Amino acid sequence: MIAAVADTHAVIWYLYGDNRLTAKARSVFDDAAQRGDQVTISSITLAEIVYLGEKGRISPATLTLTLAELNSVTGLLTETPVDRQIVVAMSRIERTGIPDLPDRIIGATALHLAVPLISRDGKIRSSGLTTIW
Repeated sequence: MIAAVADTHAVIWYLYGDNRLTAKARSVFDDAAQRGDQVTISSITLAEIVYLGEKGRISPATLTLTLAELNSVTGLLTETPVDRQIVVAMSRIERTGIPDLPDRIIGATALHLAVPLISRDGKIRSSGLTTIW
């Protein structure tokens, strides 16, 4: 079962044990793992990780770490592809509320799956989507 969608920074901070991830957000990951549930990331998150690595904002090794976790037998993380259902859900999110395309796709993923979104992004959190931070 999918417990939540994690945005790009939330999943990176979880994987690196970064203290910028709040205790509440970390507990969503940990509780899902304990129950045998999963936290999903959008395919666009993988693209963002490549982009952020190329810009020097995160370690290029982050992609390798994320892919390894997606392939892990523990199965906490899973990937949700961007498909037409996500695009339709994206049309239900106001561009003025979440102007960044990757953030809208990530939000649409949570909206489509009817699960909360783990995000510290202020625009996402004020958009009306169910968020955890």
